[in-house]
Amino acid sequence: MIRLTRLIAAALAAASFAGSAMAADWPNRPVRWIVPYTPAGTTDVLARIVAQYLSDKLGQQFVVENKPGGGNNIGTEYALRSPPDGYTMLLVNPANGINQTLYKNLNFSIVTDMQPVAGLVRSPNVMEVTNSFPAKTIPEFIDYCKKNPGKINMASSGSGTSVHMSGELFMMMTGCKMTHIPYKGAGPALTDLIGGQVHVLFDNMPSSIGHIRAGSIRPLGVTTAERSPALPNIPTVADTVPGYEASAWFGIGMPKGAPREAVDRVNAEIQKMFQDQKMRDRLAELGGVPLPGTPEDFGNVIKSEVEKWSKVVKASGATVE
Repeated sequence: MIRLTRLIAAALAAASFAGSAMAADWPNRPVRWIVPYTPAGTTDVLARIVAQYLSDKLGQQFVVENKPGGGNNIGTEYALRSPPDGYTMLLVNPANGINQTLYKNLNFSIVTDMQPVAGLVRSPNVMEVTNSFPAKTIPEFIDYCKKNPGKINMASSGSGTSVHMSGELFMMMTGCKMTHIPYKGAGPALTDLIGGQVHVLFDNMPSSIGHIRAGSIRPLGVTTAERSPALPNIPTVADTVPGYEASAWFGIGMPKGAPREAVDRVNAEIQKMFQDQKMRDRLAELGGVPLPGTPEDFGNVIKSEVEKWSKVVKASGATVE
């Protein structure tokens, strides 16, 4: 019995040593980075920029794999159910914070089934109106909305998206009542906003900023707590609606149980990336402001976002099966 106990202890020690050696050697093969959206969108572009940086710095390829569908949930579940060996990452994004409440039958929890690794960027949405809309400022918009309840058509890139929830949060905090018009993506929503078929959109900055600069639509405010360097002359929504904040945020996660060595190495490289002016400029082109910090800091961001959007989803009555 004593001999058997010693053999088991030796085997466990050997396995622990082998695991530690493998983790210390990380990465010794390509790392998959799951993006739960189609190629070419803002989320995909961000992942590819950062993946190239990590590939260059860590000596192994970080390969972006697009797994869209299910409102972001298919790719997320795939990543979180992958082996926790440090060789699968997830591009974490606002939908993860919203979906935790929006979907009633998720097979995973972004809080308990994921190891946070690093925050990447925050990016504002922009509250923007069609050029023919009578209100020129947010106070004028609120006044017009309250005098015309339900008559303003609020477009979104889809039910439950951060674009939709940004508008729902605005209604919840101002008492405005608007009619939600969901589209299948930002492109068709912007087309109808420019054409005047809908009145207002709380769109992600990267897809709207070209139209704003061209004068095709009129921005009223950005949804971050502070003004955006990309649109420095545009006020924040919070200037009129104190406490309003609805930024898009992005980061890196791994399946729960991933080696701490892998988590810490990726986090360390991301913090270095934020000091690289060329990379900061590329992130700024996407309207992104660096989101630095430890893995635990990013975990706190996720928890606070889940809590915030849970209240908005419940208040709006939004649900997706």
